[in-house]
Amino acid sequence: MIEVSNLVKKYGDHTAVDHLSFQIEKGKIYGFLGPNGAGKSTTMNMITGYIASTEGKVMIDGHDILEEPEAAKKCIGYLPEMPPLYFDMTVLEYMKFAADLKKIPRNQKDKQIKEVMDMVKITDMKDRLIKNLSKGYRQRVGLAQAILGYPEVIILDEPTVGLDPKQIIEIRDLIKSLKQKHTVILSSHILSEVRAVCDYVLIISHGKLVASDTPDNLERLAAGSNSLLMKVKGEKDTIRKDLETIEGVTGVEMSYDSDEELWKTKVSIQENVDIREKVFYAMAKANCPIYEMQVKRVSLEDVFLELTEGEKKKSTGKQERSQWKPVEDKSSETEKSEKTEKASDKKEGDQS
Repeated sequence: MIEVSNLVKKYGDHTAVDHLSFQIEKGKIYGFLGPNGAGKSTTMNMITGYIASTEGKVMIDGHDILEEPEAAKKCIGYLPEMPPLYFDMTVLEYMKFAADLKKIPRNQKDKQIKEVMDMVKITDMKDRLIKNLSKGYRQRVGLAQAILGYPEVIILDEPTVGLDPKQIIEIRDLIKSLKQKHTVILSSHILSEVRAVCDYVLIISHGKLVASDTPDNLERLAAGSNSLLMKVKGEKDTIRKDLETIEGVTGVEMSYDSDEELWKTKVSIQENVDIREKVFYAMAKANCPIYEMQVKRVSLEDVFLELTEGEKKKSTGKQERSQWKPVEDKSSETEKSEKTEKASDKKEGDQS
């Protein structure tokens, strides 16, 4: 559906987007995730043809966004971070204006406008001036113009910024409903939002792609995996030795809390292994009482921080590619291996 190849955008000596490459498949919601200033909005603007790239290519359903802009843009509905609204228009006037810009046939225009307004629940607001709408309803109007014409791809740039919690939930529900008929690209720096609505996540930092996978796979592959956090009383060496002998334990870290006179202990464990019962028995046998225990599970936030902080450190020295590889979760194992090798070769070529 969308293929981005070696996309670069420079402003003088500053590189906002640095050889970005990825593919978007039909019928999924993709989260484009990164910290502020990572290059998300710049990338969205290049994909939609709003700004030209310095290098690279964007193909939309087989059409080059720069060489065949009209054909490519017909496939896209776009909601920028600041919706392009005219405050002196009513909602219905604006929707008719947007329909004319998109060259929707006259015999289909009224029907489409009604369908889209019903979909995003702004029909009751059709005669109100846009300037008198709340921010949540303005976002809905902006989303409606993006859906109008029923494009294959809908691109949303920070769609819930500045909204209250109720409005955020409503907009997220709308986004999830779009998946039934559209491919959605959601740009955001809000981790909970991406986790809640996206099937696939692309993480960028300093203009580089540092991870590409499903949220579940990213969490499962994160360094450190799951762990137990405990507070234990007893001799340090005894606690460490007995914990390290438990099957499934991959590491033990300890620090002493002099106020509580307890050992704060982090026990790293293998994936899908529950060692809590074994830990209780081992510590009881060693006469080392456990005062507190909790399971710490790797979250998308942990993955995000690991990847973006790592890339931040690299940006101060020699640039390297992340060890994370894109994973096609529906491919066979052979296809996965081949794609990983190709991705690795391509990354090495980009660095040279």
